[in-house]
Order: sequence, then structure tokens, then C-alpha cells
Amino acid sequence: MKKRQFLGAAALAGMGAAVTANAAAAGKAAGPALLTISGAIGKPNRGKLDPVRDQMMSKQKVSFENAHAFDFAAIAALPAITIKPTLEYDGKAHTLSGPLLLDVVKAAGGKLNDNSKLLLRAVDGYVAGVTVAQARSQRYIVATHLDGAPMALGGLGPLWAIYDADRVPEMAGKPLPERFGSCPWALYHIEVA
Repeated sequence: MKKRQFLGAAALAGMGAAVTANAAAAGKAAGPALLTISGAIGKPNRGKLDPVRDQMMSKQKVSFENAHAFDFAAIAALPAITIKPTLEYDGKAHTLSGPLLLDVVKAAGGKLNDNSKLLLRAVDGYVAGVTVAQARSQRYIVATHLDGAPMALGGLGPLWAIYDADRVPEMAGKPLPERFGSCPWALYHIEVA
């Protein structure tokens, strides 16, 4: 490799690292946003919904003046926990890991009390509502990994709001298809109400 090309590549790599570090320090997503939290939050890092750039949200009638956008790195930087629920798709226990849902909302400055409602929206438009008290008692997570591997869009990911239904007495006795109605996979938006 020629010296000039090497130095140019090194300079660009350094600038990229600086941009990522600066974005992280400013609370802005350095990569593409995977999760947007709007509503009663105190740490916005993006402005108003843009109907051109935010096509899916606009078509699903989402609206906000400001929000907090997380890229994968920002979500993965939060402390993760692991759960092992039996999933309805194959009737087997699987390992899911990711940060607690409430920790993600708090990182956006969520203004929460036990009666606050979290509207969890999936890319297909499915919306499930849980209270903060429910999210806390059932230990909902924003799963980023399934059986040790990142979840892909087009599968259950890249993010999935889920809890360990096997460990929640009022849910464990229900048939598998009835346990996860409040757990949208392909989660991309949370409204704090």
C-alpha cells in the first residue's frame, strides 16, 4: 500500500472513531437508529418526526416533537441480563439477553411512575401496552440476542421486548400462544405515556 493511501485511510479511521466518540458523548446515535423512544422523556437526542425520513413511523401515525434514538451500540452498552423462556414458536426454552426495558427507557430520561404506560411498537404496526409496574415485576428486557447470536430483522429482531413467562406465575399456567401478546418482536418504537 502506498504511504499516502495508508495515511489517508488512517486519518479517515481516526475521524470515524472521533465522530463515534463525539456522538456517544453527546448522547446521539452514531449508527442507524434501531429504537426510538418518545413521549414523557427528558433526554431527547433527535428532533421532531420527519414524515420523509421517518416513513414507517409516519404511516403508523406516530408523532412526536422530540425523541431519543438508540443505535445497536447504545443499547448493547447497557447492562444486559439473560432470560430463558419457553417460546411459542417451537415449544422450547431459548436464551435471550439484553438490557431491562426500564433501563432503556430511563437512559432516554423516561419520566416514570408505576402507572406510566409504555406503548411498544413493532415494525409491522403491532402495538402492545404495558405499565411500568408490569415491566418491572415481569422483568421485561429489550432482547438483542437469541441463543447467543444477534437477532436479525426479518426474524424476531433486531430487538424484542420480552419477559420470562415461565417465571411469572399468572402467565406460566397459560398455553404458550397466550403468554406473549404483550411482547412485540421487531420492536422499533416506544412511547412513554
